[in-house]
Amino acid sequence: MLMNNEFQAYSQSYPSTEVKNKVLRNTYTLLAMTLAFSAITAFASMQLALPRVPFLLHIVVFFALLFGIEKTKNSSAGLALTFVFTGYMGYMLGPILNYYLSIPNGSQLVSSAFMMTAVAFLGLSAYAVTTKKDFSFLSNFIVAGVIVLMVGVLAAWLFELPTLQLALSVGFVLISSAIILWQTGEIVNGGETNYISATVTLYVSIYNLFLSLLQLLGFASDD
Repeated sequence: MLMNNEFQAYSQSYPSTEVKNKVLRNTYTLLAMTLAFSAITAFASMQLALPRVPFLLHIVVFFALLFGIEKTKNSSAGLALTFVFTGYMGYMLGPILNYYLSIPNGSQLVSSAFMMTAVAFLGLSAYAVTTKKDFSFLSNFIVAGVIVLMVGVLAAWLFELPTLQLALSVGFVLISSAIILWQTGEIVNGGETNYISATVTLYVSIYNLFLSLLQLLGFASDD
């Protein structure tokens, strides 16, 4: 009787396969929608030649929106804020793409970074989904890496060191890849049951992965 009660308690606390599949399906559906919405706002930003938001203001807006999403992730307000956030990030992408497209081989750099990001994301996601491995061991590495990168971003902004910016790009590629593996593994294994949180985490990872690869390709092609 005791073992039966323990099994029932475990079953109630651990998401079923149906629930996990639903979270995974909803996450990838919302992710596709937000990426498409970001592409639209980025295109509009490019066409209108909108200016970049100042660094400090961008940091405030970025974390304020993430905080708002986290607080409302179980409601329709969280869904709305997710589109506000991804639309804003698309707007921020516009001036960056305009810059790269204005330099020699810029269109090739952008398309190459896009393809590499797509291949990396699909490959990492497919690996996590098919193997169903537990990537929770990456969590400490991710937390430490994010802290180091945030300090590095601030230092790069203050001192404008090209070598540091290159190192940060490499770091963001590694951390973004680790987060994609970890977050997908959490969904597959039932550690993440909120598709809005999962979507935002994957979106930010893809965004950073794309920008970092674009910057690395730009460094590599710089005479």
